[in-house]
Amino acid sequence: MGFISLAVHHALDALKFEGVEDVRMGKQIILKLTSTDEAAAKKEVTEMCESLLANTVIEDYEIELVK
Repeated sequence: MGFISLAVHHALDALKFEGVEDVRMGKQIILKLTSTDEAAAKKEVTEMCESLLANTVIEDYEIELVK
């Protein structure tokens, strides 16, 4: 895990987003979650994007869940 990925992982922990096993930062942000509930996972990732991962003033984001 790179420095930025590690910093984002720690920030998500500090914001009480539990269940994030891994973070990969680049052109895409790839998260490995422990949740098995698709609806709950999508809701949590949306909250992560709105609070930390995306600058919603100038960026759009798309969430894709992959098993």
